[in-house]
Amino acid sequence: MSVPNELLDNLDKLHTTELGVVRIKRNLSLDTDDVVGWCRDKINSDNAVITRTGKNWYINIDTCIITVNAYSYTIITAHKEKR
Repeated sequence: MSVPNELLDNLDKLHTTELGVVRIKRNLSLDTDDVVGWCRDKINSDNAVITRTGKNWYINIDTCIITVNAYSYTIITAHKEKR
């Protein structure tokens, strides 16, 4: 199993906390209540660049960076890419 496929194979386990939802919506100026679904769609898109560093996955997509814990599949945060 290649490393990025491990995350893609476990997208059904993706989740976040209530505070995570608030943080992600604020950081990305999202207008959706389904933050996990939004992140899942972004991670699953063809142009997502998925890397793993230590205990976290980092997904670069559409000028956003989504951080996911590699063991619990918790979305920790997401923010706009700094240029």
